[in-house]
Amino acid sequence: MSRIAFIGLGNMGGPMAANLLKAGHVLRVFDLAPAAVAAAVAAGASAASSAIEAVADAEVVISMLPASRHVEGLYLGDAGLLAKIPAGALVIDCSTIAPASARKVAEAAAARGLAMIDAPVSGGTAGAAAGTLTFIVGGSAETLERAHPVLSAMGKNIFHMGDAGAGQVAKLCNNMALGVIMAVTGEAIALGVAHGLDARALSRMMAVSTSRSWATEVCNPWPGVLENAPASRGYGGGFGNDLMLKDLGLAAEAAMGVGASIPLGELARNLYAMNSRQGNGGLDFSSVVKLVAKDA
Repeated sequence: MSRIAFIGLGNMGGPMAANLLKAGHVLRVFDLAPAAVAAAVAAGASAASSAIEAVADAEVVISMLPASRHVEGLYLGDAGLLAKIPAGALVIDCSTIAPASARKVAEAAAARGLAMIDAPVSGGTAGAAAGTLTFIVGGSAETLERAHPVLSAMGKNIFHMGDAGAGQVAKLCNNMALGVIMAVTGEAIALGVAHGLDARALSRMMAVSTSRSWATEVCNPWPGVLENAPASRGYGGGFGNDLMLKDLGLAAEAAMGVGASIPLGELARNLYAMNSRQGNGGLDFSSVVKLVAKDA
């Protein structure tokens, strides 16, 4: 079992850390939210007063942070974490950030003799809690092999997409598709309801037909269709609208960098921006259905 420093105990990081503890790993954790640290300590972790203290004797360092600026701020510079991590340690960043940022941090890690992978996740908070996440990895095959036992304690699928930053590119492709699919699924159900159809009956049909998707089967955007979906909890929890908006913005930046055309991705970004401006930024991203069904 490994000595792991885990930094970032939010909606995703907290359950991921808990599954590492269940697998027998020794964790020292840090987060800016005292309640998140307390929950990890209650599960068996030890608390650090700073990120630097957390990594003092770590064999593995895992971070799960909101955005590129947080990851670069944590790791880079003379006072950054890369300068404090013990030689030979493995660094795993599970945040979803810009591919360029992931490559920048990985290059800085390599310059200090540290092995690092970018390993953003898919599967949402339910997957994090159940230990069934999908890890989408960028970095060397050798480093991924080292990371495999740790990742396996938190997820059931691991995909190696290429060199540093490739995991982030693949994650943005996935989330762009998800954002588009969720928006159009909400529109389709809203159209059916406007014609008098029962949302549950319509969703059951769609879930076994050609429009089936994660949005119809796991995170249905219509209230009352799936008991455990955020839509049935006032759109609380889940994957926030503003996080989807951030990822779609990153996808747009990535597209611009290579001259790719993503018309539906850009449209979806605008829809989630509109939803945010209506005060729904902190709700689950399935709340985008509110744009076409105000009573949803």
